[in-house]
Amino acid sequence: MRYRFLLLLWLLSDLLLFLGSFALAYFLRVGFIFSSDFPFAPFIAAAALASPFWLLVLATTRTFALGRRQKTLRNLAYIAYASIVGCALFALLYYFLYDVFFSRLLIVFAFAISAGATWIWHVLFETMLRIALTKDPPQFPTLIIGVTRESRRLIALLKCSRNPLFPVAILDGLGVKEQEIESVPIRGKLNKLDDVLVQERITHVIQCSDLEQSLNLLSACRSRGITYMVLPSVFGIVERDEKIESLEGHAVTVVSPQRKWWEWFF
Repeated sequence: MRYRFLLLLWLLSDLLLFLGSFALAYFLRVGFIFSSDFPFAPFIAAAALASPFWLLVLATTRTFALGRRQKTLRNLAYIAYASIVGCALFALLYYFLYDVFFSRLLIVFAFAISAGATWIWHVLFETMLRIALTKDPPQFPTLIIGVTRESRRLIALLKCSRNPLFPVAILDGLGVKEQEIESVPIRGKLNKLDDVLVQERITHVIQCSDLEQSLNLLSACRSRGITYMVLPSVFGIVERDEKIESLEGHAVTVVSPQRKWWEWFF
């Protein structure tokens, strides 16, 4: 419930930010007055009609995904793309509704302000979102399977970055002498799986080892509506350049040769 409320707040704030960007662009272009030659009401009405489509384009790039880091250049590129589409839709709507042309410089202002302001706001909101979702009790308590170098590194990263997938327990197939890792308790072997899933109200399971237990873990997650995740290192893929892509509608894990910088777009 906490996450749904915050996500709804995020979406609504983005809509208001888009409208505010166009309003600011209007005043920067005509001066801080309501021009009689270029009325503000029809202008902002066209922006309001375009805003839901802009938000839809932004959502299709998975900008609001739970694990998306907002401060990356790739995310900025997605936001800029959505802003270009939003400005184009606004221009088309304004022309077809009122059959007049307007300043091209205004469109440039609107694009620059909406893209920049949205990126900055997303970076700030991501910080607030992660703090809110990891407060005790965490919104997405996560179970880690396996004590390995990869799992230790993952736990430290999740804790350090305040990732919404908050580790609350660790299970290991063989058992270890340690009691905790990064303040996350090790609850024993996999025979305690059912108890831990219920007691900790687990929403996500991340498998870091014990490949032979994959079917059992997946079955337990499916029966309880828990999201199951697995590290590529479990399958012996440790290059850290693997990706999930689609092959005729089927998800596949891809490890490609080192790519040139321009191949990032393709």
